[in-house]
Amino acid sequence: MSIVGVKIGDTGKLCYFNSNGLSLKKDFNVIVRNDKGLQFAKIVEILDDESSSNVDDIVRIASKKDYMKYLSNIKDAEKAKNKCVEFVKRDGLNMTIIDALFNFDKSQLLIRFLSDERVDFRNLAKELGSRFKTRIEFRQIGIRDKAKEVGGLGPCGRFLCCNTFLTGFDTISINMAKNQGLALNPAKINGVCGRLLCCLNYENNEYVEARKDIPEIGKKVIIDGIEGKVIASDPLNRKYKVLIDSEVLEVDKNDSKK
Repeated sequence: MSIVGVKIGDTGKLCYFNSNGLSLKKDFNVIVRNDKGLQFAKIVEILDDESSSNVDDIVRIASKKDYMKYLSNIKDAEKAKNKCVEFVKRDGLNMTIIDALFNFDKSQLLIRFLSDERVDFRNLAKELGSRFKTRIEFRQIGIRDKAKEVGGLGPCGRFLCCNTFLTGFDTISINMAKNQGLALNPAKINGVCGRLLCCLNYENNEYVEARKDIPEIGKKVIIDGIEGKVIASDPLNRKYKVLIDSEVLEVDKNDSKK
């Protein structure tokens, strides 16, 4: 048996399961079980690793009947979402409903929403549970999750990373932009979600490593016994420029004669 990675929903988080002895291939639809119950999922990755006791088994390969039930669940979830939006407007709740998702056997309805504050949705959950005869779970999500769902184009001109291949959100800090020498202009370093670009994390470790022996701009250094001030740096090429009196000297850390 091998380990397979599956996605639950089009933009769901990547989860891992044992193949359970089934003959599986990439893009196969399968039925799995997680803490929310049975789920319809798609295989996106097959690992060479042997089976593990730390992950659950695939329940079965999805049949045509399973697929039709999955499509029916999507339609019913959309109806549930619309009804939830109606109730939210009626009750004047400060929340924006993003989507509604049934698990495969419809034993649970997950409703995700955006809000800038805590929302008391207990009465709403009770009313929806009574109407749809299932357990209701509300989950407050962030603006990045919203961008992941909606999609769009980033400032690079490509489709959003979160909407295409990212399976989770890493912590992004302003120091990552500083490490890469980027102008701290929100229009340049923020994504369409209004938060710092996820791609700031992609090369951050390389910049941190490259900067280890490159002095920061503004720092005073001694070159050939004369004090100067660092005015520019190019950490990836291991170079920096020093102003000594009125002369600019380029220091190349790759040069053994530096």
